[in-house]
Amino acid sequence: MGSILEEIISATVDGEVDKSVELAQRAMADGMDPFDVIQNGYTRGMEIVGEKFATLECFLPQVLLAADALTAGVNVIKPYLKQQGKKAFPGTIVIATIQGDLHDLGKNIVKIMLETAGFVVHDLGADVPVRDLIDKAEEIQADIIAASAILTTTMAHMPDINGILEELGIRKKYRIMLGGAPVIPEWATEAGADGYGEDAAEAVATAKRLMMEKRGGN
Repeated sequence: MGSILEEIISATVDGEVDKSVELAQRAMADGMDPFDVIQNGYTRGMEIVGEKFATLECFLPQVLLAADALTAGVNVIKPYLKQQGKKAFPGTIVIATIQGDLHDLGKNIVKIMLETAGFVVHDLGADVPVRDLIDKAEEIQADIIAASAILTTTMAHMPDINGILEELGIRKKYRIMLGGAPVIPEWATEAGADGYGEDAAEAVATAKRLMMEKRGGN
């Protein structure tokens, strides 16, 4: 099974869409865990691409091809994730990449995993103003507001979520989750977040914990 994951990583890095789809189909036919295939295959491949992009070993066209390969593979796996989904921790989440930031691959994977865990997720996309996140949360009476940032410059908008909720007098209604490459737990706490997710698996675990706390009245 490890060899399939290695091939998936390679196909993602190389931006091979057809091969990505073929490998996803093979992994599911072999009974591999869909969550693991995404986390340890496609996500790892994109992490490598991100590292290469940061060190100028590859450029935007390669990043976009890799994103296409990831999306194609994950689309094959989505139905299998839903079959595994458990409704033990239902809740409603509004999620977006913060304003000024157009990166949404990581956020998209987190969304899929949250939906698989039984959450209702409203994805507002990328480059979303903080007030839009809050307005949507109010509109649908969400439980959690989740935001992602990939750039340190856009990360600076994240504390505004807590700040505006406090100003409006509705902070206690929501739990705030923050994540993204430059975000670390300590900073997230300082920014007013209730939870942090380094990756999709941690984001799901955090969302479940926050819902248990919210229902417990903590």
